[in-house]
Amino acid sequence: MARISQRISSVAESATLAIDAKAKALKAAGEDVIGFGAGEPDFPTPSRIAEAAAAACLDPKNHKYTPAGGLPELKEAIAVKTARDSGWAVGASQVLVTNGGKQAVAETFATLLDPGDEVLMPAPYWTTYPESIRLAGGVPVEIPTTWESGFRVSIEQLDAACTERTKVLLFVSPSNPTGAVYPRDEVEAIGRWAVSRGIWVVTDEIYEHLVYGDAEFTSMPVVVPELGDTCVVINGVAKTYAMTGWRVGWMIGPDDVIKAAANLQSHATSNVCNVAQRAALEAVGGDLSAVAEMRAVYDRRRRTILTMLNEIEGVHCVEPEGAFYAFPSFEGLLGRPLGPSRRSARSTLELAALVLDEAKVAFVPGEAFGAPGYARFSYALSDDAMVDGVTRIAKFVRG
Repeated sequence: MARISQRISSVAESATLAIDAKAKALKAAGEDVIGFGAGEPDFPTPSRIAEAAAAACLDPKNHKYTPAGGLPELKEAIAVKTARDSGWAVGASQVLVTNGGKQAVAETFATLLDPGDEVLMPAPYWTTYPESIRLAGGVPVEIPTTWESGFRVSIEQLDAACTERTKVLLFVSPSNPTGAVYPRDEVEAIGRWAVSRGIWVVTDEIYEHLVYGDAEFTSMPVVVPELGDTCVVINGVAKTYAMTGWRVGWMIGPDDVIKAAANLQSHATSNVCNVAQRAALEAVGGDLSAVAEMRAVYDRRRRTILTMLNEIEGVHCVEPEGAFYAFPSFEGLLGRPLGPSRRSARSTLELAALVLDEAKVAFVPGEAFGAPGYARFSYALSDDAMVDGVTRIAKFVRG
């Protein structure tokens, strides 16, 4: 009899966290490593939020259990924030507060899927999605996209992938890892397609406030109201408010889905840390001035890294319109002698290891996102480190 269950043994390690951990371990050992792996803001949480948490620590009411589905005042504030930021009017009963966006993803699929149900999952995709789908007994159906299409899936592709077992479409805009943002007309067309097919939409809006240039964020249930009863929106405070470590996310959906997911959560984790919830209450109830400042910095870095990557021979990077990632194609580097050792890589997986070994730069290979030949670079790191890291890669390529 196996010591570890087959279900858990089949779960792949988070590649993004693994790369970040390896880079940090090398730094701790004295290596001069620059890491592009972590998907988290390099800014501190705004002081007003941290101060609210400090005050909450001293309030005895936060030392006890609270409702498993979230503090009532936080759920109400999330509903108000959702209407303010995306235009979707929901009630507090439609909100479930979770331990970060990852728990929201896992509980959403666990609540919606039965064994064998298929989930249409455009690729590239965030590494956690397919694992959460499989753990829920579902079957992720990858739909490949490329830089030529702007990493956006078409109705024709969705039609071709849809079967009688399809229950859910996973839709993400702005995208991790590509930075792609769907125009409003495409969001509406895809939403109406899902309604016509009678399938659910799970849409992750965690990067809603991080869009640049002429790109605009569009919430699917806002432009397709008839989708409201078969749609779950996932969000959280991590990216908007630089609160990745606070672990507060949420899912918004029909009352019966939220009630069922809350029942699951009551047995899995019970309530989210009350101090973190109080911090989140301050975050979503306040203005967006802090995120505007962070977005301006990300935008500057975005333009810089885009230019620098495209100046490297053999590299092509489409302009990211949202989130804080560049997703260049490194296919032109494969099979070429590179670096001082003149070694070559057959895949971006091998290339990432080679670059880390010889140039001391860590990035996440596209294989982790269902996109061999590509690589993800987070530009949520200091300007100096970002420029130094890409310069090292350019020098490595030149040999």
